[in-house]
Amino acid sequence: MRLHLSGIRKEYPGCLANDDIELLVNAGETHALLGENGAGKSTLMKIIYGVIKPDAGKIVWQGEAIQMNGPAHARQLGIGMVFQHFSLFETLTVAENIALSLPAEESRDMEALSKRIREISTHYGMALDPDRHVHTLSVGAQQRVEIVRCLLQDIKLLILDEPTSVLTPQEVRELFRTLKTLAAEGCSILFISHKLDEVTELCNAATVLRNGRVTGRCNPQDVSSEDLARMMVGEDTPLNQNYQKAEGGETALSLNNLSFAPEDPFGVTLNNLNLKVKAGEILGIAGVAGNGQDELCALLSGEEITRAESIELLGQNIGAMSPDQRRRLGFAFVPEERLGRGAVPNMSLVENTLLSSSHRDLKANGWINYRKVREFARDIIEKYNVKCANEYAQAKSLSGGNLQKFIIGREIEQQPKLLVCSHPTWGVDIGAAILIRHALIQLRDEGAAIIVVSEDIDELYQISDRIGAICDGQLSPVKPTQEVGIETLGQWMAGQFGHDSANPSAVESAHA
Repeated sequence: MRLHLSGIRKEYPGCLANDDIELLVNAGETHALLGENGAGKSTLMKIIYGVIKPDAGKIVWQGEAIQMNGPAHARQLGIGMVFQHFSLFETLTVAENIALSLPAEESRDMEALSKRIREISTHYGMALDPDRHVHTLSVGAQQRVEIVRCLLQDIKLLILDEPTSVLTPQEVRELFRTLKTLAAEGCSILFISHKLDEVTELCNAATVLRNGRVTGRCNPQDVSSEDLARMMVGEDTPLNQNYQKAEGGETALSLNNLSFAPEDPFGVTLNNLNLKVKAGEILGIAGVAGNGQDELCALLSGEEITRAESIELLGQNIGAMSPDQRRRLGFAFVPEERLGRGAVPNMSLVENTLLSSSHRDLKANGWINYRKVREFARDIIEKYNVKCANEYAQAKSLSGGNLQKFIIGREIEQQPKLLVCSHPTWGVDIGAAILIRHALIQLRDEGAAIIVVSEDIDELYQISDRIGAICDGQLSPVKPTQEVGIETLGQWMAGQFGHDSANPSAVESAHA
């Protein structure tokens, strides 16, 4: 047995995060850790990696009871972790980033380290150039840097937190080949994911958490994805996600030769984007992170302004309008960053409700009607099943999934004509994802135009009526979802637009 946790308990004020957890991971095993947001997965992983200490319980590593004394101690034992948010310095090279995590004696000889990086990355099928600067790498390649950094340390247990959320389908297959090779060589893998089809393909053991306790164990290859989902969310949550496709009606949004050169040296320049989005449809835009999604969302939301005529909403040129002016015309926005852009961490949910709803009937003659604001916040919390103490809870006190439900609800309940969502279900559990998708479909059926920017390919295929991709600041053709195969979408995400890419009007004609 590689790792055995028993009786693990961790309590925070008002929250029992882990309650009598037992987890067994064998050598060469790919073990899934499943559960809803707030189930206790992250806390448990941080305990294993030494980031936090448990209040009670025992950790046995390779047959010996240990006290984990921080991440450096975990790495010395052979435990590595790749977090959902990478910890890389963009202005440093691959080798320099990896050297930072190694003992001083191993990082002094950069030439020898570069040789080891080439050898190990090639052996595991994810070749890296040690001299490349990180900001020039795709997100998939950056993830390889994180994994190779772990492999250089004689890894025995690799913890991966949502590792496929930022990868193209082709990169997912490459990652799975690497993980299967690692497991075959005896490395144990702890795999955290909300994508249950990936769990059933890759993992041969699973532990399910709910409300901080273990609620089930199984071999994912012996059960269905629905069985796994039921173990995670219980019997009360509907799992049916078969949505009818829609054709849409009149054009709600037009991008007309939209170009943009960001001031950020690591930003992406947008080149002559042309796009039409119809009322009553969901248009999905796929793409690997860092290919212009942030710049496009900033231009649509009004955080960046451009030529007035390059963005048209409901017949009005809005490219030079402020965010508030756009909201008054019926625009709503769900940004990728929940805390900081979607919500202010230290503000209450009531105050966060008011931030993007000031144009509603919530004030009169310069005075805020806090009774109406409170009622609006309570309605969102109840309708979208937001788990929180009350409407005065600080935004930062909510789990990621619950805060996302609140932000989505706040925007949808304003009944927008156009809603732009960036990664609407990123990192949320299956129950929250289903609720959010149902809400988007209902808004579409009420006649709103919706743009969903996401790296979750499965989600885009489920809810998008038409689909395209963005790569290096350029848009692919946009076609009805049922006409775009996964291989084609993967090629578009890699910038291979085929004959359409040579014809500026091809994107436009695809909307007819």
